[in-house]
Amino acid sequence: MKIEVWSDFVCPFCYIGKRRLEEALEKAGFEGKAEVEFKAFELDPHSPKTSDKSMYEVLAEKYGSTVEAAKGMTAQVVEQAKSVGLDYNFDAMKPANTLDAHRLVKWASAQGKAAEANELLLHSYFIEGKEIGKNDVLLDLIETLGLSREEANKVLTSDAYLTEVQADITRAGQIGVRGVPFFVLNDKYAISGAQPLEAFVGALNKVAEEEGISSAE
Repeated sequence: MKIEVWSDFVCPFCYIGKRRLEEALEKAGFEGKAEVEFKAFELDPHSPKTSDKSMYEVLAEKYGSTVEAAKGMTAQVVEQAKSVGLDYNFDAMKPANTLDAHRLVKWASAQGKAAEANELLLHSYFIEGKEIGKNDVLLDLIETLGLSREEANKVLTSDAYLTEVQADITRAGQIGVRGVPFFVLNDKYAISGAQPLEAFVGALNKVAEEEGISSAE
């Protein structure tokens, strides 16, 4: 079974959705048996690489509300994250442009570190409040995967893997992705958003039944 996941590293529901998918794969008996491929998506291509504004200030500006109202919004997201074992730290989060992060993860994926790199970027941003729009932060992180800082820096200081990232975003538009996370199962079924666990399990079982795929294989 092949599962494609369009996701962005600054999308809070993408990390929650990732955990729900992982739990669903385990519950449906497909843990370690499905090919999961993460695709790049930019929630805000115009976001600056770094910012001195807090996430609350950015959200308040975006929705025309107050900082206090933004804190209330994020509190609900924090509770959702806790339901899948994630402790979001909105106090430490800052907006970031994720294009370079996506390019670097494409490179890490070519080195056989796709799953590790995707998890690392999400965890670093949402749990640790790392500024993943900064090259030095990305390089520090990529080194923890045992990958070459020098080679990673070559990627970041060039336009390497830009075509691959753009191809993901273009395809997202072609298949009607308007927001992330967006999951495509065996090129046949789609799940939009961080749906409840039951929705993921149901979709996995439906695809397995129709495609003649057994979790015992």
